[in-house]
Amino acid sequence: MTTNVVFGLLRVAVLVAALKAADGEIADYGIAATNTYVWIGQGLLGFILLWGTNELAERVRSGDVVVDLYRPWNLQSALLAEDVGRSGFAFLTRLAPPVLFGMLLFPFQFPENAVQWPLFLVSALIALVISFAFRFLIDVSAFWLIDNRGLYGFWNVTSGLLCGLTVPIAFFPEWAREALWMTPFPALLQAPIDVFLGHGSAPKLLLYQAFWAVVMLGLGHLALQRAVRKVVVQGG
Repeated sequence: MTTNVVFGLLRVAVLVAALKAADGEIADYGIAATNTYVWIGQGLLGFILLWGTNELAERVRSGDVVVDLYRPWNLQSALLAEDVGRSGFAFLTRLAPPVLFGMLLFPFQFPENAVQWPLFLVSALIALVISFAFRFLIDVSAFWLIDNRGLYGFWNVTSGLLCGLTVPIAFFPEWAREALWMTPFPALLQAPIDVFLGHGSAPKLLLYQAFWAVVMLGLGHLALQRAVRKVVVQGG
């Protein structure tokens, strides 16, 4: 939580300086909207666990995943349920504190309509599911790569820029914005923030997120089914 707040202060300083150099507004982002974007983004970062633990991949690498596959459950569903449970605690310790910090100490853009609050929570929950689906696919890649740490590192480096954590996607050139919104990446972070700020149509953003949640979970299911057709445990 402390790290989130410190990085939030650094991001606010950089982005507000950029706004002041651009006469106070860039792509519908004024000072208050930018502060809101930063602090909600910092809170969501730990809530959706954008950069995961790679725990399943390590179990694949060690061969311990065989124990998981023997259990009478669907591995993907069980891990998703675990992640949703983790997010409940993360909401209190990682999402709420940075947002409250930003609300109290910085100009903040609150939703104009009360319905945006529950819609934001729904959007954040869908973003959590999509984040899990991405992390699950990266973990499952270890069935083929054995050591997927290179892929995991690449995800850590690129995902922040693609999902709108580094800067708002609205700051990108038009061609880049259009290309990114055709992918699931903005659904991870930018879409929930847009729902909160009232940028764009909330129902369309939620439908966009729901579509990618289904697609990404489906890809994870297919990848797992393909992986477990023949499991070879290292060393035996």
